[in-house]
Amino acid sequence: MQIYHNPRCSKSRQTLALLQERGIEPEIIRYLDTPPTAAELKSILAKLGLSPQQLMRRGEAEYKALDLANHPQSDAQLINAMIEHPKLIERPIVVAGDKACLGRPPENVLELL
Repeated sequence: MQIYHNPRCSKSRQTLALLQERGIEPEIIRYLDTPPTAAELKSILAKLGLSPQQLMRRGEAEYKALDLANHPQSDAQLINAMIEHPKLIERPIVVAGDKACLGRPPENVLELL
């Protein structure tokens, strides 16, 4: 199990704590320091069943600065934007084998257990 984690995010911390309380020590990926590759992000999106646009944090300054709401982009362009600006990636993401879910709310990850 892996968690794409931002330790400054309360939901991310809560999700990690929820897993640890159940005896699970996931591989912690600090995606702001080590963004996923395009292939990894495509795989995560497929496991989540989401489009790149659905995985983006629309309230981030980068989202507004890149004007992503007003200029349609291809999936590849949106994935590249998330790699270049990892703050755009919604968090936390927990991956278990061929499944994944967003820890918003943290209890969502219980469906992976």
